[in-house]
Amino acid sequence: MTDLGRRFRFDSALKSDVGRVRKINEDSALCLTDSGIWVVADGMGGHAAGDFASQTITGMLETVGVPVSLDDLKVRFMERLSLANARIIAHAQSLGGGTVGATLASVLIHGDRFACVWSGDSRVYRFRAGQLMQISRDHTEVQALLDAGSITEDQAANWPRKNVITRAIGVTDIPQCDVVEDVLLDRDLFLICSDGLTEYYENDEIASVLAASPDTDLDSLCAQFVSTAVERGGKDNISVVLFRCHETPPDRQEALWAFPEFEGTL
Repeated sequence: MTDLGRRFRFDSALKSDVGRVRKINEDSALCLTDSGIWVVADGMGGHAAGDFASQTITGMLETVGVPVSLDDLKVRFMERLSLANARIIAHAQSLGGGTVGATLASVLIHGDRFACVWSGDSRVYRFRAGQLMQISRDHTEVQALLDAGSITEDQAANWPRKNVITRAIGVTDIPQCDVVEDVLLDRDLFLICSDGLTEYYENDEIASVLAASPDTDLDSLCAQFVSTAVERGGKDNISVVLFRCHETPPDRQEALWAFPEFEGTL
């Protein structure tokens, strides 16, 4: 990605709620526009463990700084994620062992490209031209069974272990993440959420809400998603990050440098 590539500005919003059942909020979310990072982390392990894990991840990622390319951003991101992973493991050991960790769903952007990085069942969606795409793919036992053709979609909906995850940050020596990269388009809208939202929203309904609200500000949309999930039961913490991409034209100095034959005529 060169300095002359397409550039974007972003509108961002986030909302997190403890829900109706849990005593503490083990989710943590981050919108770091200057660095090009948006994150939701969903902690597991209970008080002094799950919240520590998710907050350690977002706190470490806040130190990424300003990257010079998407590759640079990915390297910085994974370095900090590895440090957070080690701190979570050390914290679990200080508590006497047991499972402590957090799922991760994130979008990294530089120039006109993005990378989706995730581990676990928190999700990343992109809404483009009226169509919703789930970019992340759940790291869960039930998803593995579906991928293997061992169960049907109908069976998966009521599978007794459907919330059992197969990856998370802080449970292995090295973070295990999947990464998908693609190109940004003007008006792309990204939604990142913990499973506290998708417990109560099917993908079709998420798409309907976004399609029906093209001019609604993102803070209000976040609040709508979260409040509806709480009203429908709120069994888990619920976190939502929304951000919209707006392509910006190059400034005059860049245009003159890129096309010197036109200097003085622009």
